[in-house]
Amino acid sequence: MEATTDTVLDGLADAERKALARCRHAVLGARRPLRLDCGVDLGPYRVAYQTYGSLNADRSNAVLICHALTLDQFVAEQHPVTGKEGWWDSLVGPGKVLDPARYFIICINVLGGCMGTTGPLALDPATGRPWNLRFPVVTVADMVRAQAELLDHLGIPDLFCVIGGSMGGMQVLEWAASYPRRVFTAVPIACAARHSAQNIAFHEVGRQAIMADPEWKSGDYRQHGTVPARGLSVARMTAHITYLSEQALQRKFGRALQDRDALGFGFDADFQVESYLRHQGSTFVERFDANSYLYITRAMDYFDLASAHGGVLANAFKGSPTRFCLFSFTSDWLFPTRESREIVHALNAVAANVSFVEIDSDKGHDAFLLDEPEMFRTLAGFLKGAATVRGLKDTP
Repeated sequence: MEATTDTVLDGLADAERKALARCRHAVLGARRPLRLDCGVDLGPYRVAYQTYGSLNADRSNAVLICHALTLDQFVAEQHPVTGKEGWWDSLVGPGKVLDPARYFIICINVLGGCMGTTGPLALDPATGRPWNLRFPVVTVADMVRAQAELLDHLGIPDLFCVIGGSMGGMQVLEWAASYPRRVFTAVPIACAARHSAQNIAFHEVGRQAIMADPEWKSGDYRQHGTVPARGLSVARMTAHITYLSEQALQRKFGRALQDRDALGFGFDADFQVESYLRHQGSTFVERFDANSYLYITRAMDYFDLASAHGGVLANAFKGSPTRFCLFSFTSDWLFPTRESREIVHALNAVAANVSFVEIDSDKGHDAFLLDEPEMFRTLAGFLKGAATVRGLKDTP
């Protein structure tokens, strides 16, 4: 049922409250709990989401945007916590590739998140206290199953397109593998079919930074009135470096000094790049929960699509009717092009309908969030062709 009572808001952090006040949410799993990969039955659970546009008469124009690790459901509007513009407003909006006048666009805060969907911040119905680290560990497949339950709740039988970058791209791949008959087109961007050892290592550094913060209190920081701000800030700083390329950092900062004419011979932020990273860390703490960061990074680490299909990635897509369009970026060293090619080769092995474009960009992994005209042109052409094949009718 659609959640309308104040009881759903019990125990929320301020950021979650602000998010839920600005988006839609549903409570699911009361009668049929969600079976998680860890073996736990979760229910009831809350799913927070945002929509743009309207469903057409035959419900054929739904587009699901899957968000990345530190993003959320506020794709194309001012964020209720930070006040910043939507994280993909370069792609979503009137006259843009994903135009709400043509598509019914949905973005769902992932399971384990901290912008309204049930996660470690939520109250455990068995105890009436926040789950914290007692929340069950979730996977990307669990996130997708919760999304599918929400679409059932909304009466949306299938999707014209599922699109996302980074962890969002992992969700796209999971959608295509688990619900191929519900996905007409799939657009995984800057992602991989499994998390690499290097990426797991970076995540572990971030998690250890959080857990080493004395204010973390073994995950029970809210009950102690504290926030592991220093640890979460360092985790964000470390991760943010991986989202950029060496060229982008050099072009933007080089060795320029921050508000000074000479070296300070101390440990303040002498360089602009240091100041930039410190700012990224401190602002992140304002909008993200430390325990959620632990859970969502772990979900990415566990992602290995081939493992659920006999160790053969191609088996995940055998017989798929979905049309795929994959994108990678030349300077992305977090999810390099070779990992996208592995997915393309697996799709080719089962004669799937697949297109692939490597975008020449020096912006690193974050390029998928920025103004990349070649990606936009290619995506617009792909969707236009798919709409013709599907016979997609415009909204009234």
